[in-house]
Amino acid sequence: MAADALDLARWQFGVTTVYHFIFVPLTIGLSTLVAIMQTLWVRRADKRWLRLTKFFGKLLLINFAIGIATGIVQEFQFGMNWSEYSRFVGDIFGAPLALEALIAFFVESTFLGLWIFGWDKLPKRVHLATIWLVAGASTVSAYFILSANSWMQHPVGAQFDPETGRATMVDLGAVLTNPTVLAAFPHTVGAAFLTAGTFVAAICAWWMVRLVRAGDEAKAREVYRPGLQLGLVVMVVSAAVVALSGHWQGQLMFSQQPMKMAAAEAHMDTSSQVPMSLFAVGDLSNNPESVRRYVEIPGVTSFLATNHWDAELQGVNDLQRLYEEKYGAGVDYVPNLAVTFWSFRLMIGFALFAGVLALLALWLTRQGRVSDNPWLRRAALWSLPTIFLASSAGWIFTEMGRQPWVVAPNPNPEGVDMVWQLTARGVSAQVGPVSVVLSLVLFTLLYGVLAVAWYRLMHRYTVGGVEDDPHDPSPDNPANRATDEADQPLSFAY
Repeated sequence: MAADALDLARWQFGVTTVYHFIFVPLTIGLSTLVAIMQTLWVRRADKRWLRLTKFFGKLLLINFAIGIATGIVQEFQFGMNWSEYSRFVGDIFGAPLALEALIAFFVESTFLGLWIFGWDKLPKRVHLATIWLVAGASTVSAYFILSANSWMQHPVGAQFDPETGRATMVDLGAVLTNPTVLAAFPHTVGAAFLTAGTFVAAICAWWMVRLVRAGDEAKAREVYRPGLQLGLVVMVVSAAVVALSGHWQGQLMFSQQPMKMAAAEAHMDTSSQVPMSLFAVGDLSNNPESVRRYVEIPGVTSFLATNHWDAELQGVNDLQRLYEEKYGAGVDYVPNLAVTFWSFRLMIGFALFAGVLALLALWLTRQGRVSDNPWLRRAALWSLPTIFLASSAGWIFTEMGRQPWVVAPNPNPEGVDMVWQLTARGVSAQVGPVSVVLSLVLFTLLYGVLAVAWYRLMHRYTVGGVEDDPHDPSPDNPANRATDEADQPLSFAY
């Protein structure tokens, strides 16, 4: 029964987390892109940027709303299905989450409301400041959440209290400046901007091709080409950030969680000049004898770990023996090899579709051109879902590769190695499998309904396009000023 409850609780948390994480990167990145679009409108008085602001602003609000609704579920699961985990590390894990709610989320939600309802009530620059505060708060929110997750990957600033049997925080600064979060934050936020840039570029490219083929080249050039160029710039810059921070993060993982990275390459035995295989065939068990690897590039894994092509890396088998000596026998310390191996590659592989879109768009729109090339339209359609899948695959790799730990041990000699917890010990002893099955089924059905609603709304407003002649609703616009003071509504009347 306990094993069933553990497996079901893991499935529920995995399903709800991956579903929620679909919306997070787009919200973080798109809020800043919308703020940039509105800034260009305010500074240049250029209505094409107002059209793009309102167009992508609607899509941002739809995504934001469903992201909030699905994110709340995560908080409840820590106190219910994973109550033993919360009891053990709640004093530490709860601190950055509380800071996220008090500092970031309240600012984000408050000023988003002002942005939604303040178009015709706030001066332009004040209204512009609200969306920048939303964008900044979204990024700060990501930092606090990543601080909590990074502590699970590499616990610092804590010690074990043998009297209470719980972990206690001794240094909040160490938790918030964990080297793991310093690497994970630029990588995750860079991926968020890559997602948002691809989203904006793909939609603008799709509309540009459609309008040029329909004979409306003027609108394609005036409105959608500038949006495409903005998306492409963000894609190029964020891709560089993702690549560099990913290399940094990978090196940290090799030192902090060597089992995760050995499993990512299915590197079973300790050796030097470890290659990276691009493709493998085998069953889904953890039996490495069933796996055949193809297209191996010598030394790449060693280089990713140490910046040296011939470095020696520990293999899964040796790490298993080491963990048994250190943390106890009878536990399989190897994560699911198939999931870890393929999620690592799918994270990179799916992101390549965005690269194809960027290369095609940069070439076909060079020197002020617009294009009706059908391959550009296909690349736009393919890059939209795959960039979300790349982010999800990266998150699956990060979490599944940590197993069987919910709080991974800290191998740093300067750290406190006693603060760790196996996933099997974090599940609630009070919530039985029947309760988890019922909630899992209900969440799956509810999330299915939300997915349909999200897709229909996003599709409806995407294919609707930008407004033809948007009105400047701000009180700064002289045309909106009432000639008779008696005609002006009360400040509290709606």
